[in-house]
Amino acid sequence: MTSTATATVADPPKRVRGWRRRVLFGVLALLLVFVAYIVGTFVQVWQASGRDRARPADAIVVLGAAQYNGKPSPALQLRLDHALALYHRGLADVVVVTGGKQTGDRYTEATVGYNVLRRSGVPDSAIRKEVQGRTTYESLASVSRFLHAEGREDVILISGPATSKRLSGIASAVGLHAAISPADGAPTVRSLIRETIAVSFGRLVGYRRMERVEH
Repeated sequence: MTSTATATVADPPKRVRGWRRRVLFGVLALLLVFVAYIVGTFVQVWQASGRDRARPADAIVVLGAAQYNGKPSPALQLRLDHALALYHRGLADVVVVTGGKQTGDRYTEATVGYNVLRRSGVPDSAIRKEVQGRTTYESLASVSRFLHAEGREDVILISGPATSKRLSGIASAVGLHAAISPADGAPTVRSLIRETIAVSFGRLVGYRRMERVEH
């Protein structure tokens, strides 16, 4: 009798056991939803990285990348070469170069891009520079403002392939109608994972807020 009574007291009431099961089920369901969301976003980022949506537009916008004392990094050179190819195809009559500079730099990324375009024969009147943006969002927001002042809102955005999905979201947020045309090169798994995280959180909290936190 004593052992039976002890076991009965030690067992949690059915109501408590039911509550625990419901909490566990809820946590597992949320976890599955989160995993499905991340996996789905990864697939979208990967698919976007391989699509070239170039078509006639009002302007070609080159997102900045590193420069070394006035010389473009390989990534920036690829983007500029791609912009030149689209410009010579007649897809737009204006090329916008973007990107500020890091502490200690003598040149902005946009200035380096401008110099490359000028040496390649693009007239000064066909080039615009955005040199203040510290993040992709800030650069595109600034580009949107001065292009809208010129009556331009339809753009081709050029960056690394992995960033295509995020660029599309940011462009929409700042009022640009964008076609994404990635520069040559295959994305790495690491870059796809990084962009998956950026797109996932950017959709939830807003790209502007997310990039402020990152910066």
